[in-house]
Parts: sequence; C-alpha cells; structure tokens
Amino acid sequence: QVQLVESGGGLVQAGGSLRLSCAASGRTFSSYAMGWFRQAPGKEREFVAVISRRSSTTYYADSVKGRFTISRDNAKSTVYLQMNSLKPEDTATYYCAASYAIQTTTAGWDYWGQGTQVTVSS
Repeated sequence: QVQLVESGGGLVQAGGSLRLSCAASGRTFSSYAMGWFRQAPGKEREFVAVISRRSSTTYYADSVKGRFTISRDNAKSTVYLQMNSLKPEDTATYYCAASYAIQTTTAGWDYWGQGTQVTVSS
C-alpha cells in the first residue's frame, strides 16, 4: 500500500508559477513511476505528466509541454510538478498517482492522492 499526499496548490495570477509536491509513504517509492493528473469542474480527469522510476523518462501532455516540469527525489519519496506560465485553463484539482508501469492515460494507476486545488485567475 502507498499513501500519496499532494500539497502546494493555491490561487495564482495568470503567468505565475506554482510548485506542487506529492509525498509518498508505504512501499518503496522508487519502485513506482509517478504521474500528475488534473480534473477541472465538469470535465474528465486528464493526464498531465509522468516520470519513470529513476527519472530517465518523462512525458507531458501537449497542453503543458514547455511550461510544466515533473521531477522526483527518491531519497525524499517525493514527486514535484513545477508549473510556470500558468493559464486560467490550468485551473483544476491536481492529483498524483503511482504505478509500476509508466503510462500516459488515467487508467491502470495503482494509487492516487486526494488532490490539491490550483486556481489561475485571469
């Protein structure tokens, strides 16, 4: 079992930055690929970014490519999402997730956090 707790969300103006953190506890963090997802009101949850176990591979949704950066610190059992040049359409609840396999869909992830709200004002 893995417990995931997100933090770092908040209210920011368009063009601003936020860094989300997701702290993991339980089973060995480095055994899992880690992903970030988001869900806006009335919309389905969507993939944002994923990072492999040893940070050798990352993938991003086209909508965030060049603006968001995913990283991880296995010693701290934490994955991060640095979000720059934020836009109002980035407003959503952001979730982290853990999986044995790196993937870019919302299906098949083994563990999910409870989410952290990001609101970008125009």
